[in-house]
Amino acid sequence: MPPFVGSHPLSSGFSRNSIDSFSNIVTIDVGGHLFQTTKQTLKQSGSKSILSEISNLDGSIPFIDRDPEMFSILLSLLRTGNLPSKAKTFDIQDLVFESQFYGVEHLLLNSHSNPSQFEPFDLEKSLILPLSGRDSPTAISTTQLGSVQVAHGCKITSFDWSLKRKSTILTQFAGIDSMLSLSPNVVAAGATDFSGLQIIDVSKGFVKETLNWENVTKSGSTVQGIGASKEFLFTSFESSRRNSNCIMIYDLSDNGFRPVSEIGHYEIFGAELDSAIPATKLSWISSYNLLMAAGSHSGPSGVRGNIRFWDLRSGNAVWEIKENVDCFADCTVSDDLSAILKVGVHSGEVFISDLRNIGKENTWTCLGDSRKVTNGKKEGFGSKIESHGNQVFCSKGGNIELWSEVLIGSSIKDRVFRKNSMGRAKDSCGNKITHFSFGGNKMFVTRKDQQFVEVWQSSVRGF
Repeated sequence: MPPFVGSHPLSSGFSRNSIDSFSNIVTIDVGGHLFQTTKQTLKQSGSKSILSEISNLDGSIPFIDRDPEMFSILLSLLRTGNLPSKAKTFDIQDLVFESQFYGVEHLLLNSHSNPSQFEPFDLEKSLILPLSGRDSPTAISTTQLGSVQVAHGCKITSFDWSLKRKSTILTQFAGIDSMLSLSPNVVAAGATDFSGLQIIDVSKGFVKETLNWENVTKSGSTVQGIGASKEFLFTSFESSRRNSNCIMIYDLSDNGFRPVSEIGHYEIFGAELDSAIPATKLSWISSYNLLMAAGSHSGPSGVRGNIRFWDLRSGNAVWEIKENVDCFADCTVSDDLSAILKVGVHSGEVFISDLRNIGKENTWTCLGDSRKVTNGKKEGFGSKIESHGNQVFCSKGGNIELWSEVLIGSSIKDRVFRKNSMGRAKDSCGNKITHFSFGGNKMFVTRKDQQFVEVWQSSVRGF
């Protein structure tokens, strides 16, 4: 007998007169348990859901041969748009299967991946995503809804929004250094020792497109960094001979990834070290319509780098920050904070600079101990920094520091940031954090010499 058996006559305690007086009330029998709700609530499920069909029935109680406890979870989701706390007692995959039966998986996805449920001060490790083979992750990329792709060795493993493993595919790379999710099923991937940027369908395991930069020397072009806006895909290329570099811009709305233009084309001559530094981090700043491109180089005189902001319309750099004293080990940009952030390679401290100063002389403000700036100990080597909302996350070895803005004044100097060492994010073995990324209401963390990905969520609202 199918789960949805149509209906049976009204009985025991229900009369047509009472139903008529409350014509908006719908009663459903799920697995022998009666539920009452409104037609409006059921219609929240969408026109293709069986619950929407039930809302159109009159004068009968439909019977559905399914788990009543799970139905109560989904009914609460329809009523409030959020999962109730008792949902934590169920396996997420069981709820996914149940939501697919009722046709409300999209509501479960939106609730489970809602960024507003990300509580940075209350994160704890909720899940481990194992990877096949012995290779540690070399790149990780997420989507807004919380699906994630992980590159490890020559493979890419994909997990959907519910963190169920979808696929593991082999690529042509010996190792992937840069990767960006363009959709839950498509990634852009490249390596510093393999020519070309590959657009890969990870669900079917094939290369849709290979993009190359034709440099003056006609040598191959390796990928140093990848970024994207809603309209464009940005790729930092370096010639295989390492004597030229540029940033290529491709049209994302074009299935063939039509090249739009190139910016920051540098040919290296003699001792011009600045021109020898390709961008390894590309970040789009939507509120300013600018592309941040950052790269650094370690040489005899120490670590040097530059951060440039490019106007795509003119193709010109409108602001440049040259890093000489305490160059960044990593840097990022935050639209929410209207700021550039870096972690110093020598000091290991977090610095912030106001984006509203574009075009002016740059001034970094140290959020920690400014006395460490010139100590030369490279305490920040290998550290990573990212922003999520108005929070700043910085990895230091096996730990993650969280910087949160608690007061906003008229300038960066008037801002107050509080540091919270996320002790629960500390690895008991001291394994160094190599990557971390954010998707939906989750934080994904990888560590050196570990063949898995840690999933961190709010212990209050996480699933």
